[in-house]
Amino acid sequence: MAAKPTALSTELLEGHDHADAFIRAVCTFAGSLSLLDEIDAEFRDSGLDQAVASGNTPPIFDWLLTAFSFQGISDQVARNYMEKHGSASWANMEASLQACPSCPKLQSYWNYEGCRYDKGSFTCAEPDHIDACPVPRPLLRNGRLNVLAMSFHLFVRDIAEGDLVGWIDNQLESARGSTNADLETARQEALIGPLRGIFGVADKVLTNAFSWLMIGARNQRPLWFEAGKAMVVVDRLVHHHLFRSGIMESFGSPHRYGSGCYAPGGCAEIIRGAAERIDARSFNPRFPKIFPRFVQHALWSWCAADRLDVCNGNRINDQKPCQLSYCQVFRICGRKPLKST
Repeated sequence: MAAKPTALSTELLEGHDHADAFIRAVCTFAGSLSLLDEIDAEFRDSGLDQAVASGNTPPIFDWLLTAFSFQGISDQVARNYMEKHGSASWANMEASLQACPSCPKLQSYWNYEGCRYDKGSFTCAEPDHIDACPVPRPLLRNGRLNVLAMSFHLFVRDIAEGDLVGWIDNQLESARGSTNADLETARQEALIGPLRGIFGVADKVLTNAFSWLMIGARNQRPLWFEAGKAMVVVDRLVHHHLFRSGIMESFGSPHRYGSGCYAPGGCAEIIRGAAERIDARSFNPRFPKIFPRFVQHALWSWCAADRLDVCNGNRINDQKPCQLSYCQVFRICGRKPLKST
């Protein structure tokens, strides 16, 4: 593969041409050329290849639950805690529920709402049952993760009927769209929408984990790959980056971070549109031609403090245009002050 350039001197472009040139440049500097290799290694090392092939839910559940635990804290701290104290697992949770705990909230996924278990005070919404309750048993980092683990387990047991692979297949096959972009959005919503009811996991966490899983399964389930490679996560870093760079303004859709990011003309649509015009095979011939997940991951990596750490509030005074003249894309960046957006 060709080496990445070290500088960029193109003059500021306008409109969609500006967006495409800018995003392509960020992909050049921040895109992970080994993204598929990283996903494949994780997939094999976690036994997900065999689990997906055989439709074996427990290893997939355990991997997803671990992925959900990497939120609200650095990856290293979360990993160290799990290495020391362990984590929740399908097998242990299934066994604890087969013992028929007395708490009425543990009778089904639908009953579980409002558990309110708190690790520090050892309290919950049903204090008369807490001493025999399985929710606190895993030594997780905080009580919210304990509640999340049980909520996810009950979802898989009751909604997915214990068959995660089959449930994902059905959700993706049920999605419809009049255009390719509509279909990609519909597939993501068909999968992520029902999962929003699980306690303690937002769209960002769900989409990150499931897109990784589905890309890894590409040799076994092509439809999973089609959905996974198109799944886009818009967090504050990516949203603010699209605003600061002037890309959001060039599309005529400035908006605050939130639901507008996924609305027509929002951040997700901007990223998917750019991905359709950027041939990802120019970065790695093994990539699919259209690879929105790669593009989004590059934008995030450009901003994240534990990655390239360039475009973020730690580096830029949001009341003023960016002054990072050493930035490789400085000359084609709109450098819009973020202000109160």
